[in-house]
Amino acid sequence: MSSSNEIVILTGAGISRESGLDTFRDKGGIWHKYSPQVVASIQGFNSQPKLVQEFYNMRRKELLQENMKPNQAHLKLAKLQKYWRHKCSIVTQNIDNLHEKAQSRNVIHVHGEALKVLCKFCGSREKCEKNISAETICLKCKKKGGMRPDVVFFGEMPYYLPAVYCLLKECRTFIAIGTAGAVHPAAGFVEHAENAQKIEINLEKTEISHLFDQNRYGKASLEVPKLVEELLA
Repeated sequence: MSSSNEIVILTGAGISRESGLDTFRDKGGIWHKYSPQVVASIQGFNSQPKLVQEFYNMRRKELLQENMKPNQAHLKLAKLQKYWRHKCSIVTQNIDNLHEKAQSRNVIHVHGEALKVLCKFCGSREKCEKNISAETICLKCKKKGGMRPDVVFFGEMPYYLPAVYCLLKECRTFIAIGTAGAVHPAAGFVEHAENAQKIEINLEKTEISHLFDQNRYGKASLEVPKLVEELLA
């Protein structure tokens, strides 16, 4: 593989599974425990804000546990970013901070971040490692009742899409890791990487597996290190 390639890596819930985070759609995953129509939609947030806040407070607390650490897949992607001679961008659907804990740089969170909150009044974003509620006051505009998780709910537009599409157009290698290929627009990113070699790493085939040039099936913690060493060789 040419070392002159620019790389775009898309990661989904599957890459964080081995760190102990539940996926969403798998059997026993988050959507089998909570209704996505409630905890992951803007309608649910507007109608049951206390429940939705409690759900994301729980997710935030989970990420802050001492044993919540990046696995070998996260660590090897950080290594690839560090030693690749050209641009290597990580675009993630995940709202966790495991790429950052692995020392990856400039991770693009298209679905937002669980450890940030957003003020619906002034639009300011801030890091947050505590519980929030209707009583939480925005540090910028000082108003109460407008703070919400800085995550993209169903029905809202993902973040940074223009920048992502530019990266996809420029890249020569596109790698999708641990994503079910079921959520758009991320499921369509592979089709925008028109000039790239396309590699999928997943536990099993997905709805979009046929769009890739290579399909590698197995645990991300095993398959990602193999691929990274091949790319850096």
